[in-house]
Amino acid sequence: MTSVPEAVTAGSTDPAGPGEQEARQAPGGPPSWPGLTSLQVLRQLDSGPRGLVEAEAGERLARFGENTVPPWRTVSWPRRLGGSLRDPFTAVLLCLGLVSAAVSAWGTAGVILSLVVVSCVLRAGGERRADRSVAELRKLVATTATVLRRTAEDGAPRSRELPVTELVPGDVIRLAPGDLVPADVRLLRASGLTVHQAPLTGESAPVAKHPVDVPEPEGGPFDQPQLCFQGSSVASGSGTAVVVRTGAHTRFAATRTGPGRRAASAFDQSVHGISWVLIRFMLLTPPLVLMANAALRGRGFETLPFAVAVAVGLTPEMLPVIVTTTLARGASLLARDHRVIVKRLPALHDLGAVDVLCLDKTGTLTQDRPVLHRALDAWGRPDTEVLRWAGVNAWWTLQLADLPAPDALDEAILDAVGEDVPSAYEGAAALPFDPVRRLSTAVVRRPGRLGLHTMVVKGAVEAVIERCALAEDEQARLLALAAREAHGGLRLLAVATAERPARSRDFTTADERGLTLLGFVALRDALAPTAADALEVFADRGVAVKILTGDHPGTAARACRDLGLDPGAVLCADTIEGVTDDELADLARRTTVFARCAPEHKARIISALRAGGHTTGFLGDGVNDLPALRAADVGICPRDAVDVARESADVVLAEKDLTAIAHAITSGRHSSVNIATYLRITLSSNLGNVIAMLATGLMLPFLPMLPSQILVQNLCFDVAQLAFAFDRLHPSALRRPTVLQPRRILRFITGFGLLGAAADLATFGVLAFALHDAGGPVGAGGTGEAAFHAGWFTENLLTQALVMLLLRTGRRPAPGAPVSPVRRAAAGLAVIGILLPLSPLGPLLGMTALPTLYYPLLGAVLALYTVALRINRSRYEKAGTGR
Repeated sequence: MTSVPEAVTAGSTDPAGPGEQEARQAPGGPPSWPGLTSLQVLRQLDSGPRGLVEAEAGERLARFGENTVPPWRTVSWPRRLGGSLRDPFTAVLLCLGLVSAAVSAWGTAGVILSLVVVSCVLRAGGERRADRSVAELRKLVATTATVLRRTAEDGAPRSRELPVTELVPGDVIRLAPGDLVPADVRLLRASGLTVHQAPLTGESAPVAKHPVDVPEPEGGPFDQPQLCFQGSSVASGSGTAVVVRTGAHTRFAATRTGPGRRAASAFDQSVHGISWVLIRFMLLTPPLVLMANAALRGRGFETLPFAVAVAVGLTPEMLPVIVTTTLARGASLLARDHRVIVKRLPALHDLGAVDVLCLDKTGTLTQDRPVLHRALDAWGRPDTEVLRWAGVNAWWTLQLADLPAPDALDEAILDAVGEDVPSAYEGAAALPFDPVRRLSTAVVRRPGRLGLHTMVVKGAVEAVIERCALAEDEQARLLALAAREAHGGLRLLAVATAERPARSRDFTTADERGLTLLGFVALRDALAPTAADALEVFADRGVAVKILTGDHPGTAARACRDLGLDPGAVLCADTIEGVTDDELADLARRTTVFARCAPEHKARIISALRAGGHTTGFLGDGVNDLPALRAADVGICPRDAVDVARESADVVLAEKDLTAIAHAITSGRHSSVNIATYLRITLSSNLGNVIAMLATGLMLPFLPMLPSQILVQNLCFDVAQLAFAFDRLHPSALRRPTVLQPRRILRFITGFGLLGAAADLATFGVLAFALHDAGGPVGAGGTGEAAFHAGWFTENLLTQALVMLLLRTGRRPAPGAPVSPVRRAAAGLAVIGILLPLSPLGPLLGMTALPTLYYPLLGAVLALYTVALRINRSRYEKAGTGR
């Protein structure tokens, strides 16, 4: 036997007809071979209806490899740690640590480098745990397939159950209900075959498939009835097909080679915007301190450790640790309490910032099954008789046609009718649903009607009406009635009957003529039980919901209305192809439902929303959702999504349940609020201290604080601020999307930083008065300098404790909540500030006991500072809400 042509795997060409040249395209090209008959395709694959010989199949397996999707590579520990160092603050801290080591400031260097290591390990460890959890969720696309193989060239074909990894191009396989399509195949024979293509196209209803001798070139590959693709599954019927592509050459696997790098998320943009502004200040601080001290005080490089300490004082050293700890804790609680796995830790913050959630209709707003809505007579009036006959058709077709299970539409009808009504009749024959004629027929005997059989026909409205004895104007009226119902989001089946004389010969499709139309059965998608409650939560949280679906506009709009979501004017996605990106951004902002969406439409709509300043989340589960998952700030998918979607998503849900997303958004906001609170508090406090330190350093004959004192003060403040990772917030603080807005944060830290600097300078006056009254003038050396250091150290920690309490978000505790960890940390910080200078560690750090007069004067300064903080906080909050 000749080997399979290279056309199967490479783009070789030879002098052949146009159809054969088309067939010899590379695997990444069009897989439909337009213009080729089934026999020509078999010849191109060097195969036949009887399947391959075992020896040839083994040879092809060795040449083309196993039928497996390329594995997703996990990230190693070194790469994770290296990625953590790309964080701006982590990188700057590392540089400052190295500079401290270079000038022999070993204590400063040790603490800074320790923070860097802790942050990197926490972040890498959290992401590695998430990857392990997702790895446990992975499922194979299929496990085994029924294959026809021969032991010898002239041997008879035998049906064998083989692992799908052993399939090769040219294999002939059999498909049955419930089977997963193991590769890209072309149908040779089929009987009532319908296939779920939702993972590939997003269509909620099964698609009819049947062999076509000469395919039509119009339409995309998923519209070709003779093609089935890996990742789809058989809903009903059976078929025989030849494998045309396997492994990495399938359309399913090709999705992995698409653009996988996502644009910078909301979290990345926010943190980087704040980081680089502060980094510029930090890089300018040491040279400015050195030049100012050299010019005004004649000091040289001996002030370099102080300059580095001041730069460190401006740095939010704990930001990487706080961010990582807060996000890791939130992700851990989500996984434990709500079975939501966050694969990329910054995605949890992005969830908190989400203000637009995009999702498909099927499986989220609705379940993957229809339910009966109503039964109508030929004039559109309710009629239970129509439903009764529809149930007779569904029941006896299932029983007599030997179907393994009813399809989704028949199952919905039987659920509404019950089994007692159709079983009261005696079945005589059945013609199962056929995708070509688009209807099914059951023949039954009615009690008391000897010598007559009743033919009950149910199917597509057009197919049934054209078989009824109706005038043209009556047909037009009925079709218009059906169109109105379909426009309202209902799926209609027509029901008709006919009386036939009893006979012994078989009934055929030729008997489906001269029918009497009874009416219509209208079905709708079953609503997801938790969808309505989840939509209310999203509305309360300020999250707009956008529906991006491949379904009919009426179907999508009806589901929204049934759930209390106003669909507005539904926009079909093909209308956006001619609009500019700016126009699309405006359309996306005003439109709730986009119907008939292709994968590229979903991605473009999400990109337009992001360009309009929104933070987007997208929930998808199929291969067709990959571009949108990658375009969104946060890609979300359920556990049972296709493998490649799970690997591309940032968040994996145990179930496709909108309430789980609501919990995830709340958890993300909780983490984001605590991170934003830490940033505002630490940066405003640090900025105030640095401004006061630089100003005082130019007025005093000695350094206002020693490098070791700055380091200990920062360390105490940093450790206390770890409490923000565990802070409990009032529910009102979680009702709006939380975004780290660099300009707003910089305005905050500038205003409150200047206020803190004023308090520090007022303390300088208090110290000068208290020490002068105590007989210890402030000068270089002696107890005056040590007392000044002690007084400022105490005041700094007390003001930082006040800032932690008064500037934190959601200061009102939830009813019944225990004492906040932030309150405990602030109290501990205040105790350290008062007692440390008085302890045996005080002299070791260059501090001494303070005169008693200092404390009541400091209390007065702190009282005024508290009032000023409250007033400015109230003004800031009013400005933030637009009042």
